[in-house]
Amino acid sequence: MNAIEVTGLTRRFGSFTAVDQVSFDVKKGEIFGFLGSNGAGKSTTIRMLCGLLRPTSGTATVGGIDVTRDPEAVKQRIGYMSQRFSLYELLTVDQNIRFFGGIYGLNAAKISQRRALVVEMAGLAGRETTLARDLSGGWRQRLALGCAILHEPPILFLDEPTGGVDPLSRRRFWRLIETLSVAGVTVLVTTHYLDEAERCHRVALIHAGRLATIGTVGEVKSVFAARPIIEIRTDRPMEAMQLLDAMDVVEKTSLFGTALHAVLRSEAADAEAIGARLRAAGLSVERIERVQPSLEDVFLDVVDKAGGQAA
Repeated sequence: MNAIEVTGLTRRFGSFTAVDQVSFDVKKGEIFGFLGSNGAGKSTTIRMLCGLLRPTSGTATVGGIDVTRDPEAVKQRIGYMSQRFSLYELLTVDQNIRFFGGIYGLNAAKISQRRALVVEMAGLAGRETTLARDLSGGWRQRLALGCAILHEPPILFLDEPTGGVDPLSRRRFWRLIETLSVAGVTVLVTTHYLDEAERCHRVALIHAGRLATIGTVGEVKSVFAARPIIEIRTDRPMEAMQLLDAMDVVEKTSLFGTALHAVLRSEAADAEAIGARLRAAGLSVERIERVQPSLEDVFLDVVDKAGGQAA
């Protein structure tokens, strides 16, 4: 059964349509990545699914409950973690846990039980008396996640939970997410980090309020099945881009870290021949090879086809 079902979900603010006819479902126990640039409609969609914002049209059920008809019942069955640190900075770790346990209606015995589990899960043992404001970014996010699951919600919404967190802390945070998924918790997560999205069971990419693609990571990458991608490393990448863009066999190019990615128009295109043409133009080509598409390639392709810009 599906934990979340969304059909034609739309939200308008005056003449501006923030979310436009979005439809998808999320299976129980699934980690579902919701991707998109700033202003694409991710947070607006989550706010509607959490019962915080009424849809203009369309339907959505979360845990079998219609978010429009009974938003309060939805709130009781979900955990929510916003993109900003949402706990009380002048309370200690322990005080935050106990405070939120009380908000969720847990009795003293249940709070004590859940407190011990949260402290262990988040690796906060020995930091119970530390003020939240004195925790590093990674510890703060793990505390926020622990407080969001105090009441053992079957569905968890995480809105850019690792923004501004160092790579090691992000990795540890995602291990917690995967542990929750194995335990049967459904997780819908938005993120700007496309390497994180690779860890999701399925992903959906939203652009300008509309759902552009959805599927497993492998399925969404299949858009490049007949269009190979080659990676070029050169000491003059901007000149290389100009030369590549002028070649008939190249569909488009983009900067990819310190390298270039070139999307070829067909399987018949020869990477070595392209490299030879760059060298003949006087460029030093350190390496040129075919690579597997990344989610960043998919994202840029979707934005390009939509005629927009990635924020």
